[in-house]
Amino acid sequence: MLDFLYSIDLAVFYFFNHTLSNPAFDKFFSIITNVNNWFITYIILLGIMLVKGGRKGRIAVVVLLLLITCGDQFGYRILKETIGRLRPCDFLTDAITPLGCAGTSSFPSNHALNNFAAATFIALIYPNLKWVLFIAAFLVAISRVYLGLHYPSDIIGGALIGIFFGYLFYLLFRKVDSCVEAKFCSKKEN
Repeated sequence: MLDFLYSIDLAVFYFFNHTLSNPAFDKFFSIITNVNNWFITYIILLGIMLVKGGRKGRIAVVVLLLLITCGDQFGYRILKETIGRLRPCDFLTDAITPLGCAGTSSFPSNHALNNFAAATFIALIYPNLKWVLFIAAFLVAISRVYLGLHYPSDIIGGALIGIFFGYLFYLLFRKVDSCVEAKFCSKKEN
């Protein structure tokens, strides 16, 4: 059964990494995958949440930063170090790697974990942003397979873990928000 699942993983990997390989996608996915290229977007989004979001937005920013920190460390320090799966570019001699092959273990994809965690969390608070958030998370996740850095199962696992973390931290957000609102309302009545 595991051999069958691995053969599917490999077939999907080769579809993205070999069949779709072309110079335009090399450039596009190299830009999409680089977290440094997203910093301005992150800062603008966080700034809007802080300035325009009121109490809800400020609490969301704090919880979102905690979410990314916890999710990233869980994926990197616990799962990657425990599982130790080799990246496809370290294992498959014919993997196409436009950015080279670097990094730690393969499972889970922290790019997928973090982006799907943030997308889930923000989409639950601001549902009108869900399509943009999940399309961006999907493109970042797919970029990791296209660039030869992860197997499809790495990004699926990372995405599922990220969605779980995003939902858990959304529950935390709701608890904190209701607690802050209750304290604010009780002070206002006195």
